[in-house]
Amino acid sequence: MAAWRASLGAVCEAHGVHFRVWAPTRTRVEVVLASAHRETSHPLTATSGGVFGGVVADAGAGCRYGYRLDGEGPYPDPASRFQPDGVHGPSEIMNASGFEWSDAGWRGVALDDLVLYELHVGTFTARGTFAALIERLPYLRDLGVTAIELMPVADFPGARNWGYDGVALFAPARCYGRPDDLRRVVDAAHRLGVGVILDVVYNHLGPDGNYLGRFSPYYFSKRHQTPWGDAVNLDGPHGDMVRAFFIENALHWVHEYHLDGLRLDATHALIDDSARHFLAELTSRVKASVSGREVLLIAEDHRNLARMLRPEAAGGWGLDAVWADDFHHQMRRALAGDREGYYADYTGSAPDIATTLRQGWFFCGQRSAHLGHSRGTEPSGIAPQGFVICLQNHDQVGNRAFGERLHQQIDLAAYRAATVLLLCAAETPLLFMGQEWAATTPFLFFTDHNAALGGQVTAGRRREFKAFSAFADPAARQRIPDPQAAATFEHSRLQWAESSQEPQAATLRFHRALLALRRFGPAFRGTGWDGFTATAVDDHAVVLRRRARRDTLLAIVQLRGPGLVRAGELGDDFQQLLSTEDPSYACDAQPVRVERGDNAAILHFARPGAVIFRQAGTADV
Repeated sequence: MAAWRASLGAVCEAHGVHFRVWAPTRTRVEVVLASAHRETSHPLTATSGGVFGGVVADAGAGCRYGYRLDGEGPYPDPASRFQPDGVHGPSEIMNASGFEWSDAGWRGVALDDLVLYELHVGTFTARGTFAALIERLPYLRDLGVTAIELMPVADFPGARNWGYDGVALFAPARCYGRPDDLRRVVDAAHRLGVGVILDVVYNHLGPDGNYLGRFSPYYFSKRHQTPWGDAVNLDGPHGDMVRAFFIENALHWVHEYHLDGLRLDATHALIDDSARHFLAELTSRVKASVSGREVLLIAEDHRNLARMLRPEAAGGWGLDAVWADDFHHQMRRALAGDREGYYADYTGSAPDIATTLRQGWFFCGQRSAHLGHSRGTEPSGIAPQGFVICLQNHDQVGNRAFGERLHQQIDLAAYRAATVLLLCAAETPLLFMGQEWAATTPFLFFTDHNAALGGQVTAGRRREFKAFSAFADPAARQRIPDPQAAATFEHSRLQWAESSQEPQAATLRFHRALLALRRFGPAFRGTGWDGFTATAVDDHAVVLRRRARRDTLLAIVQLRGPGLVRAGELGDDFQQLLSTEDPSYACDAQPVRVERGDNAAILHFARPGAVIFRQAGTADV
């Protein structure tokens, strides 16, 4: 681990605690130490750039504190490492260097090997804690994922939240455990050979408990707007200090928690007209701070901008990967028939799905009917691993009115076929928790705001769906689950017992088999586009070909059926490896009949499905 020293917050030192906070318009800043018996104040010294700092000898790990600003407050530290009593309470001093790590030999997860598993700590297990997550890590290792992606854990108001209302950006949410509990998650994952990536939100803060404005009026822009209000100030007066604050946050997660990367939420809302974009600076700073291990920076961005993934020397921003939603949208249009909102831009046809897989995304500058303008750029030169694709994620499930998962809206035969496309493609695949066993639980939108704000959230949630035909009737909108209700959160918890029952157990076996093939199959060891093709046979079938080290894998996928697929030449040297209709994976198996001729093979599908072949005699699996 490269040396790094925090420049904001409360840092334990040999002779006390060093406090540093940015408050450029304040004239007097004091640290207020609080205990059950007394409260003491310690003035800090103004330094350059509006930063106040100083060492307090009487302070130490475990002390509660806040900042008094020109007699106002005390307020929680903007860089607080823990908020034991919630986001409105005092901060707690943490000794980040006191944890005993066991991962000195860990080198991270290479982008070429990345298989992501997104999860929400609070609903992933019955207890919903970091400690409970540790118990499930061996399961995730055995499933075949190489990194878990935690939805945001920065502390938020209330006891439950998706995490995108975070306001204490440096402090793990107390409802999941203490900071060392999160460190134990990372340390245990590394012992098992699994990486940990954290979702962070820099484009906005939540509506309750955000005290940044008390410290500085410059955190938010006067020129740029986002769907959540004023944009973060990245390019206006004092924007350099705002940028430094968020970069400090990224460095803190990577170094104080040994995280293997960050997923940057909604980067299209990080509006920056500076000569050097904030994302380029953040990526460069994070990567330069680490030596001897891989740290990945992944963006969520709907714009399909190739420059995000190009090196800074080539005019790009240097990110490693980006969520590429076009594959998800094509598949939902094809399988579930979604056609409103942004789905209106997609046909879901096999030719368009194949094009999406060959390019990484579908929109490369064409006009989007949904947006009313062109969208996307040409992705030439971008490696396939730079595109993160999925069939489900927290947004695409949770932003549905009733939190339905894809497999709850289509039959399992089609779901298995779609999974073959996801896990055999050249892009980086992402699974959403419970997807691997076709979990019956929904993933709903949930919050726990105060009564006044909570009422607005509930009304706003239902109003969002007014434009959709299924919810044009106000009575239909009233049936949308209330985000504020505790039951909405509880209904979203995974029910692990069902993973050992059929048909969920068969679906889990299927995912494990595909992930083992992806991890150990020689044909998957190629890292570029050269060894990958995706071809539409007709409007319903796609053929994927993977080739590396003289080994060839062929996946023939029928997305809508029944039907015949003419797959071209399929000689006797191609051996069948896997079928979605194998009895081990399909409780009601309807085997795919394969006819091999001199010039073509014909596959007879009784329903949607897929068959994977490997060219024999070229290499050992």
